[in-house]
Amino acid sequence: MKGRTIAVTGKGGTGKSVIASLMITQLAKKYPGEILAIDADSAMSLPYTLGIKAEPEKTITAMRRSIVGRDDVKKKMNNKPMREVIRDVVHKGDGYDLLLMGRPEEPGCYCAVNDLLRHGMGMLVEDYRISVVDGEAGPEQINRRVLKDLDTLLVVSDMSARSLETARGIVEIALANENGISVRRAGLILNRVRDDAPLQDLVDRVGVPVLGTIPEDAVLNKYDREGMPLRELPGDCPAVLAVQKILDGILGNA
Repeated sequence: MKGRTIAVTGKGGTGKSVIASLMITQLAKKYPGEILAIDADSAMSLPYTLGIKAEPEKTITAMRRSIVGRDDVKKKMNNKPMREVIRDVVHKGDGYDLLLMGRPEEPGCYCAVNDLLRHGMGMLVEDYRISVVDGEAGPEQINRRVLKDLDTLLVVSDMSARSLETARGIVEIALANENGISVRRAGLILNRVRDDAPLQDLVDRVGVPVLGTIPEDAVLNKYDREGMPLRELPGDCPAVLAVQKILDGILGNA
């Protein structure tokens, strides 16, 4: 089955980009050339965690900047199918392709870039077996319908009440099925799990099942702290094994 989409979101600092990177890396090994990674976060953490050198001119933001006020560029782009225009800013990774939203140029509304990102995602996802989206922290991109048609929404939380409350807000918006938003499955991922398990009533309030837990992992923390590509993590790393179990549960035999 082609065109399956998994989006990873949650409160900032909960490790969503790390989890998205681990998923992309494992899927790219299993289905090389059939995976699309989408960094929909203007913080652009995904290239860093994946260990890929992203060219700054190859982002959705840069593409829009090149068009605005440039009739010659607009004319040139108008002579190409939009799919090709979007593909011009796609990076090649190790077994996957990567589409970057890019950093904002200035404060203010990011609506135009989000519109382009949504359009680009819609154009490309059917070309791949699975697309994994690293979304912005919080519910904003769901509110703005950037993440609007998803097979699976994974909301990452740590053990804190504040993080779980943010997760609850994201889930409420996503599952309301309003404004053209369609999320076929949503689940909670508990990250950096130690002995300090969260209060069960806080987990229950999120309103979706826990699809997996990822333990506090000293090896992963070392790689992340030292800026080492997460694709180089050993296969028996506890976080890697936990993410593989989550993917097996989500995708089955896909």
